[in-house]
Amino acid sequence: MEKKRDDGKIVLTREGYRKLEEELKYLKTVKRKEVAEKINHALSFGDLSENAEYEEAKNEQAFIEGKILALEEKLRKAEIVEDEGNSSGKVTLGSRVILENLDQNKVVEYFIVDSVEADPSVRKISFESPLAQALLGKREGEEMEVKVPAGVVHYRIIEIRGRDE
Repeated sequence: MEKKRDDGKIVLTREGYRKLEEELKYLKTVKRKEVAEKINHALSFGDLSENAEYEEAKNEQAFIEGKILALEEKLRKAEIVEDEGNSSGKVTLGSRVILENLDQNKVVEYFIVDSVEADPSVRKISFESPLAQALLGKREGEEMEVKVPAGVVHYRIIEIRGRDE
């Protein structure tokens, strides 16, 4: 789920917006054509009353069309945030945050992104994650505790940067 504002807008980073555009383009240009071909192939078998391939292709078509509508709606409501973390001095969507894990004495870096972009393997965490929720609005030097399945982890913010710094 994306961050929705009171006015219905969905907050996305530029990269997240591009990702949605690419997915929409793929669904419209590639998947629609593939499903239409499946439907035509299934129609060639004749009797539609017991044609499982036809039913499956029609269900896939309905799913793809629903996804296209949802993506178009998200893009229509999207508001792109530029690397706010750089100018506000606070952790926001789009910030790159360097933290010290006070329990393990380790330094880690995370990017706070929308759920569309989230990829923990490259340290991009959704703004909805427990860690990001604890970080949002905080400044350099502040400490916080984050509840995790294994207990509580203590962090200190070392540095806040914009996405491309």
